[in-house]
Amino acid sequence: MDDPSFWHRLQFGFTIVYHYLFPQLTMGLALILVLWKWRALRTGDSKYDRASRFWAKIFGVNFALGVVTGVPMEFQFGTNWARFSGYAAGVIGQTLAMEGMIAFFLESAFVAALVFGEAKLSRRKHFGAALAVWLGSWLSGYFIVTTNAFMQHPVGHALLEGRLVLERPLAFLFNIWAIIEYAHTMAASVVTAAFVVTAVGAFYALRGAHAEQARLYLTWGTRVGLVACVLVAFPTGDRQAKLVAEYQPVTLAAMEGRFESGDNAELTFIGQPNVRERRIDNAIGAPSVLSILAYGTPHRSVRGLREFPVDTWPTNIELLYYSFHVMAGLGTLFILIMGLGVWLSIRGRLVQSRALLWVLMLAFPFPYIATTAGWLTAELGRQPWLVYGLFRTASGYSRSVSSGNALFTLVGFTGLYFVLGLVFLFLVGRELEHGPEPEANG
Repeated sequence: MDDPSFWHRLQFGFTIVYHYLFPQLTMGLALILVLWKWRALRTGDSKYDRASRFWAKIFGVNFALGVVTGVPMEFQFGTNWARFSGYAAGVIGQTLAMEGMIAFFLESAFVAALVFGEAKLSRRKHFGAALAVWLGSWLSGYFIVTTNAFMQHPVGHALLEGRLVLERPLAFLFNIWAIIEYAHTMAASVVTAAFVVTAVGAFYALRGAHAEQARLYLTWGTRVGLVACVLVAFPTGDRQAKLVAEYQPVTLAAMEGRFESGDNAELTFIGQPNVRERRIDNAIGAPSVLSILAYGTPHRSVRGLREFPVDTWPTNIELLYYSFHVMAGLGTLFILIMGLGVWLSIRGRLVQSRALLWVLMLAFPFPYIATTAGWLTAELGRQPWLVYGLFRTASGYSRSVSSGNALFTLVGFTGLYFVLGLVFLFLVGRELEHGPEPEANG
């Protein structure tokens, strides 16, 4: 609490976690809308148009809240993290500018056509609008992820008079960390959207309402969700773990609460990291699995935290450890839930399985929890660096902004975002109550 950077980090952490609740659904739902519009174009079946029309409204509300909550973060680079911006803007400013000037404008230019323009556009043109929104949202995601990837694994830069400048643009834009992190992030966004779509389908099925649309949401949600859940785990999650092992070995040790080095490293399923005693308590794990996941062989040694200077350890090992295990545990559970849903759907028994419908309806918050835990893992694991190995977090905050000012604005953001959350829930709840158009009106 005595560290001034704590309040700056807490404020930015709160605003970005809250903000990301919206883009993850936007990006995932954009893909599902494209698939539905494509099916409507190919088959002429109006049920896909009705599904797209209904979910486009929810997409629009979600997009608007994402824009509103994203604006403050741009300003925080200047107000709360001015020294970091002065140091790194010559590199990360490039992708942040491209996100705003290219990707965001592409997406926002076609959102209105997607949500309101169906009556005035042909099916092909409306499909084109959906495609443009998807491309814009995913391109936006790439520029943001590339920015974060540079902070995790800086490449393509040079140091000029104490500031970073962009020296090799292609190396920066196609950073291997960015490519893998992007694939992992996009797959996770589709998981979130699939669970939300499935939850709404389960909700209507349990109420006995909108039967055709409920079946459509359940079928598409579980199948798209299963594919995305598997992709999150492998190959994207597996490759991300190997990058951490290669470039941030101290982070891997902290994620697993591993203090001692050695081969045949155990993957801990349950345990409590005891940093003071330099051990993990009550551990339950699988021998050799961590070595295999990190390096592809049980014979490679996984380095423990004792091998690294303490001032390079992540600053909150306990929270990092639990965030990683929550993310990994939920990801495994998602595969099982969606796999069961697909199996019952193929057998024609999903709508009749009320127990699973309840699970699917109540499960939709958990992908949000998993993605939040995933980002906490990435950002806590990077500490104590803002740009890994180059620039420490303690050197990046604005000295002219006091802890009191940071806390005051944090309280203000909390109140504002609480109101925005209520508005969002009201608008989405109203759409869910109205439901999709009945078949007779399709």
